[in-house]
This record gives sequence, C-alpha cells and structure tokens, in this order.
Amino acid sequence: MSNKTQPTEASVTEFLSKIENEQQKQDCIQFNQFFKELTSEEPKLWGTSIIGYGDYHYIYKSEREGDWFHLGYSPRKSYTSLYVYQNSAENKKLLENLGKFKMGKSCINIKKLEDIDLQVLAEICRNSIHIIENRYANEND
Repeated sequence: MSNKTQPTEASVTEFLSKIENEQQKQDCIQFNQFFKELTSEEPKLWGTSIIGYGDYHYIYKSEREGDWFHLGYSPRKSYTSLYVYQNSAENKKLLENLGKFKMGKSCINIKKLEDIDLQVLAEICRNSIHIIENRYANEND
C-alpha cells in the first residue's frame, strides 16, 4: 500500500499565486525561496496543496511503503503547515526557540512567517533531512 499523496506536474508558481490571503501568499513565496536554498531542490506540488522539496522512498516494518518529500509546507485556511519536523531530542530542544507555533501530528503550524525564527527553522530542517537520509539510506540498495 502506498501513499495517496503523490508529486504532480502542476505549477508551484501558479499554485502560490492563487493563495487568497495576501499575508499567507507572501509568506509561502518566502518559504519557497527558503526551502529551495536549504535543499538545493526545485519544489513539486504533491497532491493538490502540499509543496515538497526532495524525495525519498520509505518502507515501514508493516510493509507499507511509498515516496515522500524531505521538507515541505502547505497553506491551510487559518495557518501554514510546515512539514519539516522529525521527532528527535535535538529538534525538540530547538523548538523551544522557534517562536510562536502549534505542533500538529507531524508538522509545525504557524500563523505567519514573522512569528518564527528562520535560523532555528533551518537547523530543524537540516536535522530532519539528516535523520531521514540515515533512516532510509539503505532502502534502495
């Protein structure tokens, strides 16, 4: 069984231009640049509303497998979800200095970009990529 959310060929630029809330649109445009620089990857629209950078293949012990992105974000109705967090002791410590956010199941939800410290977010992102790469490095061998 694989993940329902898959990368598409849809235009990320076009998707971003259609965000109705102007503050959120500008934040998402900045996140796009932030994640491109951090990952050296071009963004892809996953499903209808998630922008992801990089990708990897996972296989769980339950035999569920699929593909997912290293880092991503999605504009939601009243916040932006950042798919950047891997649950590690180091990232938990970094969250203390991130700023104003709410934790989702596997994402960080923010109201606006200025509420968080981008340098702290960059550290969380680098740690998360490192964890993912180490965890799934041998999956394709």
